[in-house]
Amino acid sequence: MASTHSILVIDDEPNNFDVIEALLDNHIYELHYAISGKNVIANLESFRPDLILLDVMMPEMDGIKVCQYIKSSPKWQIVPIIMVTALSTKTDLANCLAAGADDFISKPINGIELRARVSSMLRIKQQYDSIQTLYSLQSNTINILEGTLSELRGNLASRMSHELNTPLNGIIGTIGLLNESLENMDFGEIREMLSWAEESARRLEDLTKKFLIYLELEVSPKHQMSFKSAHSLFTSEVVEEKFHECAVKAMRTADLKLDLERAEVAISDRYLLIILQELMENAIKFSTAGTPITFKSKVVDNTFNFSLQNFGRGMTPEQINRIEALMQFERKNYEQQGIGLGLRIVKKIVELAGGKLTISSVYEKETTVYISLPIFLGSKAIASQV
Repeated sequence: MASTHSILVIDDEPNNFDVIEALLDNHIYELHYAISGKNVIANLESFRPDLILLDVMMPEMDGIKVCQYIKSSPKWQIVPIIMVTALSTKTDLANCLAAGADDFISKPINGIELRARVSSMLRIKQQYDSIQTLYSLQSNTINILEGTLSELRGNLASRMSHELNTPLNGIIGTIGLLNESLENMDFGEIREMLSWAEESARRLEDLTKKFLIYLELEVSPKHQMSFKSAHSLFTSEVVEEKFHECAVKAMRTADLKLDLERAEVAISDRYLLIILQELMENAIKFSTAGTPITFKSKVVDNTFNFSLQNFGRGMTPEQINRIEALMQFERKNYEQQGIGLGLRIVKKIVELAGGKLTISSVYEKETTVYISLPIFLGSKAIASQV
């Protein structure tokens, strides 16, 4: 027998309950109703929903605030929330997503769309529950190992599973919705949904590439040995090309500030570009648009030193010390993707190249990453002002 999924419908208009119940008829769902956000907050434990359908426009406490409250709770933030809204502007929809909503559906509600989105979100929740169950079993074994190794593997296993499944379900859910509703959709709607699937696919591709780099650095002696003879030319052109590529996507090109020296460093072109990309992506992700991102480089005593500074969230000393643990910090307070692999990869590359990485940060103000790399000894170092 198929399991029953608990769905909580939050709407101040009781007539809308009947509409949703009729549209979800003949499905194995247990529906619960609440007429206000305050009622939900006081009784979440008794509802214990697998999915929440949340109306945006409600008196006293609107759906955005209710969503923010639920997603701020570690216990309930994994429950998918579909916002039900009569609003249609991109700003309104962006506010829903910024509040932590997993999906949204517009009024008047289309039955086919509602069933497809509910099915997709419940599938994600079910897979997450399965992952958590498996992770709990694994944790009992992992805890026997040394503390640092346990934390490293535990965080990687739990975050990687979630980060892989999220884009996968985005692709599957979009394709499922297209299959169910294709004949009733116009070309613009189809194009928009295909763009959702493409975005999820690219996110999955980026994560896979990053994980393969991590494995390559951690377990492959062949790649570790290659550091002994590698070298590349660090120039302003190399930096500008890579940084510009990242900044254009985030619309942050005006924030870039570069002060560079040229040098031949003991690291391959590929790994140098990985370092630059990861540092830049982190600087963009954890700072506010309109604040400077400053990159400086200089050769001192046959050592190539460079730094990247951003003004934004910052890090505590404890967080800096836990880079090895493959974590992203304060995920419940900030909507962000990733599992914390970026800085770990950078740190490993720098170590294998015989360099050093340090981080200086003022919490909620600024962060500066400092990296030193050896000059390539096979030829004379180039250290002239660009």
